[in-house]
Amino acid sequence: MARDQYQTVKEVADRLKVSEATVRGWIKDGELRAIEIGKGWRIADVDLAVFLSSHATRAREAAMQDQNPAPDIEAGRESTGTPAFNARSSE
Repeated sequence: MARDQYQTVKEVADRLKVSEATVRGWIKDGELRAIEIGKGWRIADVDLAVFLSSHATRAREAAMQDQNPAPDIEAGRESTGTPAFNARSSE
């Protein structure tokens, strides 16, 4: 079994470019798993990865496809990525 690597609250905060208070809040709220060692918290790399993936908005592949939209074959132009809506109002 591989040993987990642990990071301090400060290291996680620096990595994510947030404050240490934000990281401690995530720990307190149960969003980010951590263990208390001595006077400080330690976050396992695997727990940080789980936290980050659970806060992702969508799959990376979908985001990449949005940046490079496929041509719209029917209209003969690039797709805007915006779905077409019927302008009829419901009565």
